[in-house]
Amino acid sequence: MKHYLTTSIIVTSFLLVSKFDGFAQGFVNLNFESTTLASNGTPSTVATTVGLPGWSASIGGVSQSTILYNNGTLGNSAIAIQGYNVFSPSIAGNFSAALTAGATGNASISQTGLIPANSLSLLFESYSSGSGLPTLSVTINGQNISISPLLITANYTLYGGDISAFSGQTANLAFTAVSNYPQGFGYYVLDEISFSTNPVPEPSEYALLALGGILFGIRYWRKNSVKRGAAEIVPVLIKD
Repeated sequence: MKHYLTTSIIVTSFLLVSKFDGFAQGFVNLNFESTTLASNGTPSTVATTVGLPGWSASIGGVSQSTILYNNGTLGNSAIAIQGYNVFSPSIAGNFSAALTAGATGNASISQTGLIPANSLSLLFESYSSGSGLPTLSVTINGQNISISPLLITANYTLYGGDISAFSGQTANLAFTAVSNYPQGFGYYVLDEISFSTNPVPEPSEYALLALGGILFGIRYWRKNSVKRGAAEIVPVLIKD
């Protein structure tokens, strides 16, 4: 019991500190709340600068001056800003970003900013849906970042990746839904991007993270249950 409590405290501290230090360090709008749009607005198209301030959007390598708002597609690739009460709702707060990879190529959002000094990991929350789901790629200055699941809940998965090689540098951060159409079609919803001074745990430690993360999940659920309803925390099971 003592070991369980110690592990829980360590893991909960990792997650809470990671949440705390992810903003106002060069990169902006990492939680997608900077838009002036209403979260429950009528589905439409808006300027990228309005829907995703601070971010650039591209589809199939072509820059997009507009994105979808509370809307989706039936086959084409798309980028959208999604409120909390639509078919692919936000993860936290009023808004999340959605990347759909379909017939028109990869869907990507990116921005360039200063990665805070001493940053060791990148964290973000995401959920996905689709058939033959496309890959979600995370890159810094075009280099792939290996992403691992740290905590799974009924509403989202918390992911983390090692970015220690880029600590203190001005760099381009990009999230890309990589299309494998016509084999598959689907989307990823992203939110709560942050930088942390804590390293991402080794794969053999994920089981401990899952146990300790339950405490964090309960705290997070209580904070957001009014908006999204009850969430069941599902441990991450990783074989050594």
